[in-house]
Amino acid sequence: METSRGIHKKAKLNNTVQNWGMQRATNVTYQAHHVSRNKRGQVVGTRGGFRGCTVWLTGLSGAGKTTVSMAIEEYLVCHGIPCYTLDGDNIRQGLNKNLGFSPEDREENIRRIAEVARLFADAGLVCIASFISPYNRDRVNARKIHEATGLPFFEVFVDAPLDVCEQRDVKGLYKRARAGEISGFTGIDSEYEKPEAPELVLKTDSCGVNECIQQVIDLLQEKDIVPVDASYEVKELYAPENKLDLAKADAQTLPALEINKVDMQWVQVLAEGWATPLNGFMREREYLQCLHFDCLLDGGVINLSVPIVLPVTSEDKEKLDGCTAFALVYGGRRVAILRNPEFYEHRKEERCARQWGTTCKEHPYIKMVMESGDWLVGGDLQVLDRIYWQDGLDQYRLTPAELKHKFKEMNADAVFAFQLRNPVHNGHALLMQDTHKRLIDRGYRRPVLLLHPLGGWTKDDDVPLSWRMKQHAAVLEEGILNPENTVVAIFPSPMMYAGPTEVQWHCRARMVTGANFYIVGRDPAGMPHPETGRDLYEPTHGAKVLTMAPGLITLEIVPFKVAAYNKKKQCMDFYDPKNHEDFDFISGTRMRTMAREGQNPPAGFMAPKAWAVLAEYYTTLQKA
Repeated sequence: METSRGIHKKAKLNNTVQNWGMQRATNVTYQAHHVSRNKRGQVVGTRGGFRGCTVWLTGLSGAGKTTVSMAIEEYLVCHGIPCYTLDGDNIRQGLNKNLGFSPEDREENIRRIAEVARLFADAGLVCIASFISPYNRDRVNARKIHEATGLPFFEVFVDAPLDVCEQRDVKGLYKRARAGEISGFTGIDSEYEKPEAPELVLKTDSCGVNECIQQVIDLLQEKDIVPVDASYEVKELYAPENKLDLAKADAQTLPALEINKVDMQWVQVLAEGWATPLNGFMREREYLQCLHFDCLLDGGVINLSVPIVLPVTSEDKEKLDGCTAFALVYGGRRVAILRNPEFYEHRKEERCARQWGTTCKEHPYIKMVMESGDWLVGGDLQVLDRIYWQDGLDQYRLTPAELKHKFKEMNADAVFAFQLRNPVHNGHALLMQDTHKRLIDRGYRRPVLLLHPLGGWTKDDDVPLSWRMKQHAAVLEEGILNPENTVVAIFPSPMMYAGPTEVQWHCRARMVTGANFYIVGRDPAGMPHPETGRDLYEPTHGAKVLTMAPGLITLEIVPFKVAAYNKKKQCMDFYDPKNHEDFDFISGTRMRTMAREGQNPPAGFMAPKAWAVLAEYYTTLQKA
């Protein structure tokens, strides 16, 4: 927000607009654009339609205008709607750096801003103008500049009592004004004229940033600026409470299909909304879009890079083909209903070649695909009950909706997610700590880490989930990560080891939880080739693909910095090639060997209690 240094109380001005921004230049002619607003709206942003407008935030210094405006900008851009914030202090360092705080200069400041905002709006952007703009007359004129060219203008009063603004006083300006060091400071010895009929009032003394964002978005949706579907709602597939008894009774009368544990994990993924907006297992049209484009294309580009499909045998297809619905049975229980099923051929070799880039039958997930049914069945899924595994870890299996609620309770203004299927060492922790620091430096006040281990099927030589969760708990217990700004939860998806294709799935699933930053590491979702032992995927491609992948606009990718053990500092440190000899790269294989043989790693490589958990696991493995 712009400050009010060295200004004088503004003289009462005539409320006519006759001389406001009076044209002085002569021999100038307006040139009409060849591109219409509608045409521009087709190509600006990822959502069709012209959305140009100005949202004018006005209020006292310290009311929260800048905080709200930057948050709205981020929200809209992340949802495919182009937006730009014009901030008072920023503008006075460039376009208006030749203006002071006299009444005339303040009037000219707002006039220029209104004209610039109009140009941004005319270009098809939602322009957020964040200025004290204390006088009604100036704001009325800003509105008229827009209305004269048919552009929407929304005045938003960011209303916080003076005493609250003084308590915040981030820049110490109120303190200086009270001490007489600044004269004519708005709200102290210079008048602020409250808006007479704003489109919206934000009570920032009682509403949090997220609530303010939602109020502005509601306004823009009401005015047809923002499409209603721009807010990414989680689509859960559980039977509604008021229809649950009827659905359970129905399930008992339907033909049944037995599913395995991996199928059941995919049922959980679908039921909890991780694969929003899927209505169930993929139908052929969705499957083809996923397989060929890594996206769903109906209703906008939505990243979904892995087929979420249900294989069935020819015998099951013959039995169920023609049914309007059938029950899915796991562990002797009818857990879900698949309605309006659609059967189509499971071309396994083509699927594997496209999804994994190989058809090697020694690849553990490809092996499962090749041994599965020759048909796929898609349809609308109705899951009967919340899925629990009764393994002592269900309290960590938070759904996307529950995670969203958790982040809101924590007043998170940024959520950065870290996906992992391995134990956490101090190199991982270093990256997460560094990401938290960088977000604070960017102006976020309460970044929250989502430490999100994968909890579905993994290959036999991976550390089991129960041991990983014990190890993660030890990392938090030792303070390597801060429990106050960390949420540990389990992601229910099976692991496919499909490299850059799968990492898109991992990323977009966290997007559904409300995460807006995603940390991607070296060789994500990769593994050695089962026959050659070489990396199945180029280790840097996962991160590169994520930065280019379509349909991930609500997330910013945080590339993994290379960390290694610094022998001089005796801790994990970001690798510096100039001092290569100082670093020791401790591979996962070497780490596992040390744990099996009862050796301790170098001091500072992993939290001692966390290492003890890992060593205990490998000890029990040897005894078995």
